[in-house]
Amino acid sequence: MLSGKRIILGVTGGIAAYKAVFLLREFQKAGAEVRVTMTPSAIRFVGLETFTSLSGHSVAVEIFPDESDPGEWTRHINWGEWADLFIIAPCTGNTLAKIANGISDNMLTATILAARSPILICPTMDGEMYESPSVTENLKRVQEFGYHILEPDSGFLASGLDGKGRLPEIPAILEKASEIIGSIKGPLEGKRVIVTAGPTREHIDPVRFISNPSSGKMGFAMAKAAQRMGAEVKVIHGPVSIPKPDGILTQDITSAQDLFSAVQVEADADVIIMSAAVSDFTPTETFEHKIKKDTGSDSVPLKKTTDILAWLGERKPKHQVLIGFAMETQHLIENANHKLQKKRADWMVANSLSTEGAGFESDTNSVHLLGKDVHEEFMGTKEEVAERVLNFIFNPQ
Repeated sequence: MLSGKRIILGVTGGIAAYKAVFLLREFQKAGAEVRVTMTPSAIRFVGLETFTSLSGHSVAVEIFPDESDPGEWTRHINWGEWADLFIIAPCTGNTLAKIANGISDNMLTATILAARSPILICPTMDGEMYESPSVTENLKRVQEFGYHILEPDSGFLASGLDGKGRLPEIPAILEKASEIIGSIKGPLEGKRVIVTAGPTREHIDPVRFISNPSSGKMGFAMAKAAQRMGAEVKVIHGPVSIPKPDGILTQDITSAQDLFSAVQVEADADVIIMSAAVSDFTPTETFEHKIKKDTGSDSVPLKKTTDILAWLGERKPKHQVLIGFAMETQHLIENANHKLQKKRADWMVANSLSTEGAGFESDTNSVHLLGKDVHEEFMGTKEEVAERVLNFIFNPQ
């Protein structure tokens, strides 16, 4: 259940914080991707470098961590949309009280407010604290919010007392996490989603072709986001060098005609996401052997390729959601809106090559999502952008 899932691990300032290191590793062994957020007091027990090194991500602690990167303070929003599950283990009585009352004075508690995923709280504290009236009331309150509680174990505590308050054993936490994730029905549950990705190549001869720098990263990110939302996903992609997404059916194509033929077969899918960078022109003639420089022409006659998005828009079934992509170099919104209407798509995801950190081959993106009377802008890593775009369309809140 945890393979391929995204988990935020929240660590608060109790002696059991050291156990969260081992919990992180077990989540990773189960195939999950984990990001860590800590309260300021938690770093008194475990250093930031430990979690940074093991998770492969910087650890979120303060809401305003670094003036040199003004985008960092919005991590609670991006992470809240990114995660499939948010686990606070251990959760002290102090952080529990903040969660119960909506206090968001650090990155962990702010991310709780922004989270769209289920939340699992592992309350862990010493002595008679767990049995106190305020903790009992706070536990009741967060359960009324719909948050999940994994009760602590009994045993020898840090104070030397014997009582209830120990962090449950790691297998019990993994079992509860799997149970929660397994019970979630995503907004695309039971839907068939087709995603096109990467470039096409229009061959002039066996060694020369017309193409573009598309890496397929955005398309693969859209496919993985749809899969996490419960969809049955297939990716039809051109020549790419990045790894194909795990657990998703893929089909290789080369040319725009190859892509058109493959899409025709899937034209009745519930959702089609046309994120491939399709060549608009192809040579009128493809030569069987390499053209020699001394005998070849100095021009290549071209013809237009099939407009696949327009073809889909003309034949779109009522149940289908059709999402197009528009890459522009000027007049971005005007051109993308025109494309949205002309191609009869439901949504258009538009970005500009002139925007820093966006476009071909980049790991980040900045896009405008256009629909009927809708204009939203999203930025972040391509996986974060894909998550936010599909959540906006299929899981509005």
